[in-house]
Amino acid sequence: MSQLEHLQVFQSMHSSPNARLLRSAELGDGLAAAVWSNQHDTRDYQAPSHHTLSCYLAGGTGTFRRESPHSKGAPDKLCILPAGHQSAWVINGAIQLAHLYISQEQFALAAVNLLDREPRELELREGTFLDDPQQAQRFRRLSALDWSEPAERLLSSSLAHGLISHALLSQVGRREGLRLTGGLAPTQRRRLREFIHANLDQPLSLGQLASLCALSEYHFARMFQLSFGLPPHRYVLAQRLLRAQQLLQGSALPLGEIALACGFASASHFSNRFRQALGATPGQYRQAFGG
Repeated sequence: MSQLEHLQVFQSMHSSPNARLLRSAELGDGLAAAVWSNQHDTRDYQAPSHHTLSCYLAGGTGTFRRESPHSKGAPDKLCILPAGHQSAWVINGAIQLAHLYISQEQFALAAVNLLDREPRELELREGTFLDDPQQAQRFRRLSALDWSEPAERLLSSSLAHGLISHALLSQVGRREGLRLTGGLAPTQRRRLREFIHANLDQPLSLGQLASLCALSEYHFARMFQLSFGLPPHRYVLAQRLLRAQQLLQGSALPLGEIALACGFASASHFSNRFRQALGATPGQYRQAFGG
């Protein structure tokens, strides 16, 4: 079953008799994109399990949220729909818009990598009809690429990560009234991050990581997920793949050497994991980014 079939905002649009899906693609890393046209419609989103960023590519001057009828959309207006939000929309006239769907796990990983903060401390602030020329330009570049072509889909993924990073820096705040229970202390979290990043070329076991925090494997795994937003093995794999992407873009190292430098047992294991995560082989990735 495809990722898109589990995305509530995508499925709400897909169920409309008036909306038309122009293009869609899974971009890897828990990201997916779609371009829609719609007209004379109403759409409700009820607590989706994923985040959605959207940008109006055309029209929108007759589109509004039911509770705010005087605030209207327009080309290049942006909307931020966090996981768990509720919204009801009225579409008068014709619109074309782009959506970027972001899994909570990918958002958590970006929060840890970019902000060095616990994901549960943070919330993506809901926003309607925002002006942000940089984000609008990224959306237009993303929408212009051919997602069915592997190299352009990889470039699309890079743009999508840029959209997430910008949203983290501009639209994320600390949850009000938050009292964290459980999880790792900030010093433990930082020690783990530094150790993992310094030893990506080595085998890393759950017991080895747990020992850095003087915890049993069971309690460590639970506390790690609370603090990092994903299990230890998935975090380590994500860091290995991120390091691999950096080496593929910035070095001429053979694929076998990159595999070993990132902790993969063989070039074939590296290639399989890379393709599962990003939808392309390391060689295709290097070619797409001119490495």
